[in-house]
Amino acid sequence: MIGSLAPARHRGAELLDHPDADPVTALRSLADIRRCNRLFGGTSAVLAELTPEMRAARARGAALTVLDVGTGLGDIPAHVRRMGRGMGVEIVTYGMEVTLSLAVAARSASGLAVAGDGLALPFATGSVDVVTCSQVLHHFDERQALQLLGELERVARRRVIVAEIRRSWAAAAGVWLASWALGFHPVSRHDGVVSVRRGFRVHELSAMVQRATGRRPDARDRRGFRVTASWRPA
Repeated sequence: MIGSLAPARHRGAELLDHPDADPVTALRSLADIRRCNRLFGGTSAVLAELTPEMRAARARGAALTVLDVGTGLGDIPAHVRRMGRGMGVEIVTYGMEVTLSLAVAARSASGLAVAGDGLALPFATGSVDVVTCSQVLHHFDERQALQLLGELERVARRRVIVAEIRRSWAAAAGVWLASWALGFHPVSRHDGVVSVRRGFRVHELSAMVQRATGRRPDARDRRGFRVTASWRPA
């Protein structure tokens, strides 16, 4: 069965990971990713993990700060604030991207946006209630991924939420077909399939978090070929 077998993890090369990638193409591809997040579970996976923290903040009568690392065009922070308003919780969101131009592009949706390196987050230790990181971990090699997870843990005060693509042949085929149906840029189509091949199974993501932080996360499969791991920092 195509849905029951997962390909081996494959590093591949995403075109937009190249330092000389065209900024205009990068913005177009991020718009495609935003649509994928909304339609195929990327956004809902993060919101599902964040809901208990929102409820806890409401019970405390406190505001909640949320940092989204690798925020793209800031779609997840925008949804987080909207959900917070619906629950009666004041939420301050921050988005972070790797370059200044991408941070500027994300600012209108993400709230406060900064440019920075995920391997050395420009935030003080324990300075943000919740740190989220969606579909970013697979861009790094193993050593860097462990370092990124350690940085997420360092900055978070209450919870870390990592969302990733669940690697499978069905997901790879689905991304390819959906990219044509939705009119995605060819770069988005290529990078989307590579992203799936770089993705994680739930036990792999859990093991990586444990190696990086010593914490055992709550790791689970989510709809739309997604997987999440969340944990309370030390």
